[in-house]
Amino acid sequence: MLLRAPLLLLAFVVAFLAPAARAQVQATLVAAEQSVQPGRSVTVALRLAHDAHWHSYWINPGTGYPTSIAWKLPPGWKASEIQWPTPQVVRDTTGVITGNGYEGVIYLPVTLTPPDNLPPGATVTLAADAKWLMCEQVCVPGKASISLTLPVSTAPPMADATHGPALAATLASLPRTLDSLKPLATSNGKTITLRLAGAALAGAGAKSPWFFSTDATIQFDEPQTLRPAASDGSLVIDLPVSSHLTTPPTRLTGVLRIEGNPATGLIIDTPIEPGETALTDDPGASTLGVTRATSETAVVVDTLAGTLALAFVGGLILNLMPCVFPVLGIKILGFVNQAGADRRKVTLHGLAFAGGVLLSFWALAGVLAALRAGGGQLGWGFQLQSPGFVFLLTAVMLVFALSMSGVFEFGLRATGIGSGLQSKQGFAGSFFTGVLATVVATPCSAPFLAPALGAALALPIIESFAVFTAIALGLALPYLLLSMFPQAIKALPRPGAWMETFKQAMAFPLYATVGYLIWVLAGQLKADDTALLAVLLGLTVIALGTWIYGRYATFGASPARARFGIVGGVALLGLGAWLGWPSKPAPTAITWQPWSAEAVAQAVADGKPVYVDFTARWCFTCQTNKKVVFGSSEVLKTFRDKDVVTLRADWTDEDPLITAELAKWNRSAVPFNLIYLPGKPDPVVLPELLTPGIVLDALNSP
Repeated sequence: MLLRAPLLLLAFVVAFLAPAARAQVQATLVAAEQSVQPGRSVTVALRLAHDAHWHSYWINPGTGYPTSIAWKLPPGWKASEIQWPTPQVVRDTTGVITGNGYEGVIYLPVTLTPPDNLPPGATVTLAADAKWLMCEQVCVPGKASISLTLPVSTAPPMADATHGPALAATLASLPRTLDSLKPLATSNGKTITLRLAGAALAGAGAKSPWFFSTDATIQFDEPQTLRPAASDGSLVIDLPVSSHLTTPPTRLTGVLRIEGNPATGLIIDTPIEPGETALTDDPGASTLGVTRATSETAVVVDTLAGTLALAFVGGLILNLMPCVFPVLGIKILGFVNQAGADRRKVTLHGLAFAGGVLLSFWALAGVLAALRAGGGQLGWGFQLQSPGFVFLLTAVMLVFALSMSGVFEFGLRATGIGSGLQSKQGFAGSFFTGVLATVVATPCSAPFLAPALGAALALPIIESFAVFTAIALGLALPYLLLSMFPQAIKALPRPGAWMETFKQAMAFPLYATVGYLIWVLAGQLKADDTALLAVLLGLTVIALGTWIYGRYATFGASPARARFGIVGGVALLGLGAWLGWPSKPAPTAITWQPWSAEAVAQAVADGKPVYVDFTARWCFTCQTNKKVVFGSSEVLKTFRDKDVVTLRADWTDEDPLITAELAKWNRSAVPFNLIYLPGKPDPVVLPELLTPGIVLDALNSP
């Protein structure tokens, strides 16, 4: 997985730079009828025609972002929101679920209402800018300026011959509310169990139901488990709760899709109560996702094959490192000297050496398997859903990349151990040379083990062992070949400065992996900008710690200098890990809403206190204020008890409304914070630098 990150980055760059010869989704604006009548609503639709295997997204996309329409209508016209058809599970060409959306030809209806004074005989042009995300293996943003011209008539409307029937069918199949469903949702924390009345579903057939959450409460790409029918015929489905939720969900809202021609969409909106345990290991259960699991089997096999190939190449590359390549021929000649002219014995020495390499890598894989055994029941890949694990892996990759760049060297003392073992005679000496002199005593091995460590923690145990085996085979292969054909040593290139250049160049795939993992963390911490900033600062301190170690704990340094390098480096590593370690916000953490003058006025009219934070991501003081103030449990409790409405005016990108509001208060910079109190005409203006006491005093002022 992580070994593939640089290749994924390259694929992304290629996809981004590739010219868009044509759109994979064609967008047009169509109408249900041939004309419009004054004051009478008309249905139009954004028609999206997808190429084969391409898809766009629903209002809750899972990944990606939903389609949007920005209308440019004549004066007096009004437009409704998009009326979203029942979505489907969308997959890439390998069968892996990528979100909730649409394929083929889809109509997204919108109701437009004209003014009453439209003059008959005139024409009107309805225009809009549409944006969407179209995906297959890669995703490409799509946009189009669309328009439609219709005549104004007082005659009874006639259906559009081309698109009228399809649009009418779309409207007829929109998700609907069925009162007789009587939905009941209960939760045990990790799973929500949805129970629906059986009689109400009899007409729909209850075929292959799948629930689409409108607010991302349900994890979109995890199987949904259908329980055996209850005695009353009710339908019971276990739904996995999203791993990104920071507070327990209180309501289940979405659309239940039931397969058919066309598919039926039933609107679900019900509170979630604490309740029963989710279905586990029930032989009568049917997992709604068997098809997905079956289709993904081949995908997993292909992915594993690619990972093993890259692991093997990584092992081969280790032999080109400055600390390995110069002694490659020397070790083979040592085998020859021990075995004399007996090629069979020389080959056996090479096999013993390879056995030592394999055993050392298997031992490392075994240690890691034992360490993760306690979390094995959590399932494949659970670690990569943990921001803490991703941060740790990012830090490890960064440290190894800095080593490759020459900031410091691994294992200088271990090299001496390996040299001592190389002097041993017999097959045992060759075996232990493979164990230590190649793995432990090679300073350059550690950076290339970083992706393998990540794979070992993210893949199932058997596949982890396979990855380590592939690396070991790649590392040992040149020794095996040269022990079989010692005369080939003469064909090896001469050691030289090119090896150090090559080593430093190989650091950049690890830097690319660091960038990829930071991107993953940014997605996991998207609701907490301050936490992401702490991650970046923590990684910077970790980098400083490695530099201190490499600068002062050098080979031949005085004991005092070396102690300073080791102690200082370790202390900074610990400080960086403490500073950057991401944690999920507490259940009482602040939930920010976007600022607007209307939102302030509405909250004040409702008699609620309002806290407005004018901020920007590039404002360090703003981030410090939030960390200091909202890191206080007393502040959080007061905000909760007083039901304070928290509004954020994000000035990271230029926003003329926020600029105008700041100017109204004679301000041209952030941070700027206001507190509106019930019954008071003017808000409290807070100072630039905040403390919990300042905020609490303002909230509690008489």
